[in-house]
Amino acid sequence: MKIYNTESSQKEKFLPAGSDVKMYVCGVTPYDYSHIGHAMSYIYFDVIRRYLTYRGYKVKYVQNFTDIDDKIITRANLQGISSEALTSRFTQSYFEDMEVLNILPADVYPYATREIDGIIKLIEGLIKKGYAYPAEGSVYFRVRKKSDYGKLSHRTLDAMKSGARIEPGEEKEDPLDFAVWKAAKPGEPSWDSPWGKGRPGWHIECSAMSLRYLGEQIDIHGGGQDLIFPHHENEIAQTESFTGKKPFARFWMHNGLLQLGGEKMSKSLGNLVTIKDALKKYSPDAIRLFFLQSHYRSPLSYSEEALDAAEKGAERLRQALSAEDSNGKGEGEIDVSAYKEHFVAVMDDDFNTAQAVADMFELARDINRLRDEGKSVSAGIALLKELGGVLGLTFKAREKVSQDSKPFIELLIETRNELRRAKQYQLADDIRKKLEGLGITLEDTAKGTVWKQK
Repeated sequence: MKIYNTESSQKEKFLPAGSDVKMYVCGVTPYDYSHIGHAMSYIYFDVIRRYLTYRGYKVKYVQNFTDIDDKIITRANLQGISSEALTSRFTQSYFEDMEVLNILPADVYPYATREIDGIIKLIEGLIKKGYAYPAEGSVYFRVRKKSDYGKLSHRTLDAMKSGARIEPGEEKEDPLDFAVWKAAKPGEPSWDSPWGKGRPGWHIECSAMSLRYLGEQIDIHGGGQDLIFPHHENEIAQTESFTGKKPFARFWMHNGLLQLGGEKMSKSLGNLVTIKDALKKYSPDAIRLFFLQSHYRSPLSYSEEALDAAEKGAERLRQALSAEDSNGKGEGEIDVSAYKEHFVAVMDDDFNTAQAVADMFELARDINRLRDEGKSVSAGIALLKELGGVLGLTFKAREKVSQDSKPFIELLIETRNELRRAKQYQLADDIRKKLEGLGITLEDTAKGTVWKQK
């Protein structure tokens, strides 16, 4: 098995350091609903984890929640609620989304606000070794003291310096230094520390969590490509400076970014499609196939046309399994061993899910062809289920509108018709668009308005 390592910029043979694969993936900052870009990252790493397990490895998977930062504080203040109340709501929403997408839960979900003691001990250790220094209630990491700083992002200190500056109120020794502890500001959540009340910096929390739950060195550290610098670069600097051991992570894996309208999809930019909205229109399998038909390191553009095609693909796979083995005479001529060997070969090559999915569609075609010829296809069906399970597919269709919901849909349609008769076309069109968002399309015919679910 070979995995592309961001640090070396090449594929390397994968062998875990110990009996278990220690895997850490950066989690969400829960200040809003998770979007389809989050789904992209966690589906990819879910498949990577599933495949490692399939190949016989025992994986310990840790994924954090950054439940305190500037965005959380700002959003909570705008809504007039506590940061804890805000993050609790959106963390629960995140778990709901992951369950529907059939993403396996992590072995441990640490929260930054519950790891303060470990974070403080880590910072104290960095200060003792001369890698960090307190200043006006904050603590900063000395970037220049880490001689190989920039090795992950392949940036030089001179290049970084051109864009670095000291903000008003900061007491840094050097513009490149970054905060590992931030002095408290009025009205912000804070914790006691040897340097006064404050809260952890963003980067230090992941170092502390990884150290606590996985040890001083891990096998795989994952996240989106937007985290390479500064977040993961700073994690390396902090952790290796504290432990004195290299490498902190043997493999750095980063998924490509999802784009919408030519820009990265993100909550801060506001150009996003939430997971919940996507699930109103598409099955979890369709969403998985949309991502898995591209390599995890490649950028991807979100489009409904591509997701419509993925839904049709998911249906083709379901149809291949829909009629459990017929009573055909003789096993069909499906070389299941060849299919399985090729699946393993392409997945061993840096998790090439695009080719693995193509193999599954080819297998489904063979199943349908041989079934039509009256031959048994039990072995092919079993293999399709097995490989689909590795990719996290459920082979279940999207849930249809329940019987209880139909009267409400009919009521909305009647309300829309009344608005149209009253020439309130904008309001009528708003109802149509809302229903479309729920996967319900309306068609106005000579006999009246009819609806159907996508």
